[in-house]
Amino acid sequence: MFDPDELEEIRSGYEEWHDESVEPLVDRFGERKDRFTADTGGQEVDRLYTPADVADQDYKEDLGYPGESPYTRGVYSTGYRGRLWTMRQYAGFSTPEDTNERYHYLLDQGQTGLSMAFDLPTQMGYDSNDAMSAGEIGKAGVAIDSLADMEVVFDDIPLDEVSTSMTINAPASVLLAMYIAVGDQQGVDRTELRGTIQNDLLKEYIARNTYIYPPEPSMRIITDIFEFCAEETPRFNTISISGYHIREAGSTAAQELAFTLGNGIEYVESALDAGLNVDEFAPQLSFFFNSHNNIFEEVAKFRAARRMWHDIMEERFDVQNPKSKQLKFHTQTAGSMLTAQQIENNVVRVAYQALAAVLGGTQSLHTNGKDEALSLPSEESVQTALRTQQILAHESGAADTIDPLAGSYYVESLTDEVEQEAYAILEDVDERGGMLSAVEQQWVQRQIQDTAFDRQREIETGERIIVGVNKFEVDEEPKMDVQEVTERDQQRQIDRLESMRKKRDDEAVDTTLEALREAAQGEENLLPYIIDAVKKYATVGEICNVFRNEFGEYHPKNTI
Repeated sequence: MFDPDELEEIRSGYEEWHDESVEPLVDRFGERKDRFTADTGGQEVDRLYTPADVADQDYKEDLGYPGESPYTRGVYSTGYRGRLWTMRQYAGFSTPEDTNERYHYLLDQGQTGLSMAFDLPTQMGYDSNDAMSAGEIGKAGVAIDSLADMEVVFDDIPLDEVSTSMTINAPASVLLAMYIAVGDQQGVDRTELRGTIQNDLLKEYIARNTYIYPPEPSMRIITDIFEFCAEETPRFNTISISGYHIREAGSTAAQELAFTLGNGIEYVESALDAGLNVDEFAPQLSFFFNSHNNIFEEVAKFRAARRMWHDIMEERFDVQNPKSKQLKFHTQTAGSMLTAQQIENNVVRVAYQALAAVLGGTQSLHTNGKDEALSLPSEESVQTALRTQQILAHESGAADTIDPLAGSYYVESLTDEVEQEAYAILEDVDERGGMLSAVEQQWVQRQIQDTAFDRQREIETGERIIVGVNKFEVDEEPKMDVQEVTERDQQRQIDRLESMRKKRDDEAVDTTLEALREAAQGEENLLPYIIDAVKKYATVGEICNVFRNEFGEYHPKNTI
């Protein structure tokens, strides 16, 4: 993009500036530290960037225009000038009634999409009255035992007017079936249902550990969802391939990017092995990234992600549909960056992280509440988090032009560096037989653990400053109201479940569960059978137990 003679002049001028201006000043006063790196200890940050750092870039091949390949600058040609990102606050706690009330509050406050959090028993496929659920009902999210609970959650919320993201993985097929069943009850055409299920089991084996079944049957359920939704719910994203939890576990930005796209590759290959047409299901794939504190590294990561997915889908899978090459993603601000100390500082952290996501072109965004290091967010902190997005959208100017940091010598160079590092990691993954094999070998987990250990050591030694934690501390107790889920709330959910079971037709439930069992033993798509079961009010635990009995439970190899 630059004249060779001008580049040579710039390089010469840089050396002269460095020798005559910088070195004498550094010799006299020094610099804050010997080595500057991006937030997670990845790419080294130079003192100054010039056109020489992006001399090899080709605008058309490497950047292009928004809405055109390779999508570095965004997947939509009008960016946020046509439509703002979806403001999707993560919500769900205690009972279905409490969650429904919070949803109505958020919609009244101007939220434009719903995001559903589930408690740990639901995530693990247990009913609330299961012994495994004791003490955890409704705490990490809402407890969902049956379609009756889903009906309450979405009471007076028309599903043809909202999009809903559900953070659910191993039982994702069951919760999707319940959502479809509620839509059927409301008379909503299935083609009008919009939203996302996380449905990303590989990252569960890597980072979160809320898995149920072994990898092979898990991949079968995932590809069954791909196939079913391509036909029945084409506007619903069938998976949210998640780097968020990989980053929360301690990875670098480049590791988050590489392992997330590596998981995406594995899902595509699994679907192809199942006989699916890539251009029929690939447009419904979506991604989920973390947004950390370093604005420039995060923007570079998001831009590199779009370019890499375009190239991967084009070169590895020879896709023909342009939408199959478009990486669309949701972003959540970094939960692991929130501090229990001086929680008001978290408002500032979240605002900067949200800015990075918007500058990077996210399609939807969740901003954390300031109190989430201590508890579920209060109504007040949720409102502040939502207002952060609204101020960004309407007052900051960040949404007025597309890809506003493009052309920055630093950001363009960093985008290239993050991409190169991510590709190098993917090469290591390929040498180990792909992501599934690398996860089963525990290699991926070790890479993240090593990075997390190094970061914690830097914090403890003071090399990495966390404001209010290891520097600028104050001696005071947090002053705030903490959102709590009481034993009474938990008992209410158990009572609801037992009441529902007394009213339902147990014979009809048993019939649908037996049909599901037979389908699991064969090769039919499981989704129609799951929908039949949930419509008869079979519970999450009952359906998941059918799969537990047929597929077994996953127990990782202890090779770390």
